Amino acid sequence: MKLVTIYFVFSSFIAVVVLAGLEERFRLLYSDAVKCNFNKSLDLDVNDTKVYFYDFANNIYIVCEIRTAVDCVTKAITLDSSKRFVVFVPGYKCYIKHDIEEWMRQAYKDDPNIYLIIIDHSAYTYETEEKLRSYERSVLYSYYIGKALGDLLAEFNRKGYSSGSFHCIGHSLGAHIVGYAGESYFVETSEKIWKITGLDPAGPCFTKAALEEQLRSGNAEYVEVYHCNAGHLGTNNVIGDIDFFFNEEGKIQPDCRSLSDEDLDKCYHKVCVKYWTRTVHQPNLFSALACPTYKAFSEGRCNNSKTTMAGHSNPGNATGIFYVSTEFDQES
Repeated sequence: MKLVTIYFVFSSFIAVVVLAGLEERFRLLYSDAVKCNFNKSLDLDVNDTKVYFYDFANNIYIVCEIRTAVDCVTKAITLDSSKRFVVFVPGYKCYIKHDIEEWMRQAYKDDPNIYLIIIDHSAYTYETEEKLRSYERSVLYSYYIGKALGDLLAEFNRKGYSSGSFHCIGHSLGAHIVGYAGESYFVETSEKIWKITGLDPAGPCFTKAALEEQLRSGNAEYVEVYHCNAGHLGTNNVIGDIDFFFNEEGKIQPDCRSLSDEDLDKCYHKVCVKYWTRTVHQPNLFSALACPTYKAFSEGRCNNSKTTMAGHSNPGNATGIFYVSTEFDQES
């Protein structure tokens, strides 16, 4: 018990030092210098968004435009209605050959019971001009990309695939995009998709936005949110049916300690995807403990509280705020 207490005291000291440096770097992202536009009446064209469809069991790989993706896929193969669709939407500045997308492919390539869809929205969200202006453009397009995805899933539904077939996973900006997709799907079908997983949903622009602009409880039958860089690149808002905060208040991650300062924030943010993908093959990797605050969790004052599994094996019956420590997990 003394060792645990010493660890948390030392760890908390390190966290204060690291976060002091991060706060200054992130002040600009949360300032009025970033013009956040959530205009939903522009009817922006997002047809250059690409849908990458993987049927690993049959070694099938198809690339389609988002507006015609359902016909594109169903004309190429006969789908098995018993399989689940796992849809992954990455964040700002991501594209199909990025390492995050590869983590997701590797996680699911041995599962014969799913179809994996990865959305490449880089035509609208890659950095093509000054950094802040590129991010503003990405935020503006996020609703339209999400709506197109929701329409795509609704079309699959009309072809006989149940709402319980769809699990949408989004990282960073992609987490809010899948929230918009769930909203659009409900408008089209009067049903909710089965599950949405938000991996460190983007903070800049969204944290201070109206709730309807954020991923939130109600966008699916069950919405789970994972926080790894809360208050910086990720939001610190509690927005899901269940919110998991990893390690130091969901802000800094031990996996990233060896990196230089300028790379720390990106690592904290990205590692949420790595945590998630590891649980696909290691379902009991991360046990989560319900606790009202990180301080209470770190002091061991919630040890008799309810627990659940974080990650792919989350049974979906727990709600509230949960904390997870990965410090003693030795796998890198």
